[in-house]
Amino acid sequence: MDFDSSSPRTIPVVSTVATPFDNNSSPVNGPSNSQTLKPIALWPGMYHSPVTNALWEARSKIFENILDPPKDAPPQGELLTKTPRQSCTSILYNFSTDYTLREQYRDPWNEVRIGKLLEDLDALAGTISVKHCSDDDSTTRPLLLVTASVDKIVLKKPISVDIDLKIVGSAVWVGRSSIDTQLDVIQYPREGSDSSDSVALTANFIFVARDSKTGKAAPVNRLSPETEHERLLFEEAEARNKLRKGKKAKERKEFENGGINRLEALLAEGRIFCDMPALADRDSILLRDTGLENSLICQPQQRNIHGRIFGGFLMHRAFELAFSTAYAFAGMVPYFLEVDHVDFLRPVDVGDFLRFKSCVLYTEYEHSEQPLINVEVVAHVTRPELRSSEVSNTFYFTFTVRPEAKATNYGWTIRKVVPATEEEARRILERMDAEALQSSKS
Repeated sequence: MDFDSSSPRTIPVVSTVATPFDNNSSPVNGPSNSQTLKPIALWPGMYHSPVTNALWEARSKIFENILDPPKDAPPQGELLTKTPRQSCTSILYNFSTDYTLREQYRDPWNEVRIGKLLEDLDALAGTISVKHCSDDDSTTRPLLLVTASVDKIVLKKPISVDIDLKIVGSAVWVGRSSIDTQLDVIQYPREGSDSSDSVALTANFIFVARDSKTGKAAPVNRLSPETEHERLLFEEAEARNKLRKGKKAKERKEFENGGINRLEALLAEGRIFCDMPALADRDSILLRDTGLENSLICQPQQRNIHGRIFGGFLMHRAFELAFSTAYAFAGMVPYFLEVDHVDFLRPVDVGDFLRFKSCVLYTEYEHSEQPLINVEVVAHVTRPELRSSEVSNTFYFTFTVRPEAKATNYGWTIRKVVPATEEEARRILERMDAEALQSSKS
């Protein structure tokens, strides 16, 4: 059957993303063999946000000559000493003048979509890590850099989608094979440019380096802070690293010293729900009744330049589910406050069957006008043919309720979440302790 594209009844469909051919190649309607196809690793970014696309293009230029090094290419021989300034990178969103860009990031409340911003933050942190690890030597094989965890992402004020936005970041600390990057999202007020109120969001991403051939941990270039501010950031990041290493041991010790009593106290109310539901507190709800779930097959369009599923995409999907969970739980539109912690436990590949499961872990009422809703999202890579399911990521988000939503709901309340099992009680206590420990150090 022939297709007549000139027919008035036929609507042609064209790609809205950048061409995978080099800019200096022949036009698309020219001979196909006269075009130079970009390496496959340079394609993926064009299927993500325009900012992620631009970042991946910039990253590819750093090592585009060694994307496919010889099989016997040696690893980097001598580690370099770099400064934070050498990895410093910024991106600018021209929301005030670019209508198309503005519409891509607009949410229903005329603010920036947090999920898309999380994608961009991950891509920027990765680009910064690549810059720091680059040795500018085309004869050595490049390192494989993967997101290991996100320490904290704190929203300090609403981010408008009508005002220009800037993200600035750099490497602030390095270990033997890890890089800690700090990112600041900056948006100046409409009336003037007071820098004291310009930082809208801060984020810390930890990337780890792997040898692209052996897959083992690989050493990274050293970092030498120059300014007083850079030295302060270095010390803060080093303290966070020590905190991460000692947190598990401290949590185990706290459980031994009084943890069982706290566990029993949490379970007591849950048992009433299970054994005498008619007598249960109507202002409480079982943890298992707060959950939502969604599933997807990971597609090639969602991969990063290393061929694995992009960590920012996973964060985006987890955020959307967490937001929906908080919305269904509170009965009012939630307002994002922070990403408490994210763990990337294992890579996710194209074709994987990925399941996201969420629940409200606990709520807090320290400030009656701003109750906190703590949501956990766990991603599982499921393999039905092997009858296996492995946790790939854990995400923890904190929400409150939008002020305008509260104003229209008189007598609103946020229910207390109680566990029905010991495993649920332990998850709640472990997260509470982690938050308390982090708050005491900040």
